[in-house]
Amino acid sequence: MPRAGEIKKGVAVEYDGKVYLVRDIERSVPQGRAGGSLYRMRMYDVVTNAKLDETFKDTDMLNYADLTRRPVMFSYADGDEYVFMDTEDYTQYSLNRAPIDDELMFVSEETQGLQIVLVGEKPVTLDLPSTVELVITETDPSVKGGSATARTKPATLSTGLVVQVPEHISSGDRIVVNVEERKFLRRA
Repeated sequence: MPRAGEIKKGVAVEYDGKVYLVRDIERSVPQGRAGGSLYRMRMYDVVTNAKLDETFKDTDMLNYADLTRRPVMFSYADGDEYVFMDTEDYTQYSLNRAPIDDELMFVSEETQGLQIVLVGEKPVTLDLPSTVELVITETDPSVKGGSATARTKPATLSTGLVVQVPEHISSGDRIVVNVEERKFLRRA
């Protein structure tokens, strides 16, 4: 059983008899208090997708929920439903757009390393790799003589995500993006 301070974003926990997925964590250290930090967690019920904001002391104990992660690749979108196919047994999993809206900015048909998170047999969210390769669809023309460490410019990627890239990068280039920081790392 981990303490609240050991819980990370994207983890599923059992709380009040339900399974919640932790989407955001804010740590605060109250002034003038003896004791530890407080962790404000924004959690979503995996069944109903209801939001719950709860604050835990550093010493509070929580239970991890039983999760299964399966390797998948993006298959197609049907309205607000996104379908992913298991790369090992070809099972198809369907997720609604709302709970995975942020993750979709990093997902294309070529994205490698995607995993779907299952609670029981129900798909609840996507687990992204730390970096993804995406294609630049629109950016200002590249500048001759622009160095890799010089000024940056905005670039729109194939998924709609906008990141800052060095001036020497042009439309059509494949780049590697850090998912956590939403930043350009290098050319692919």
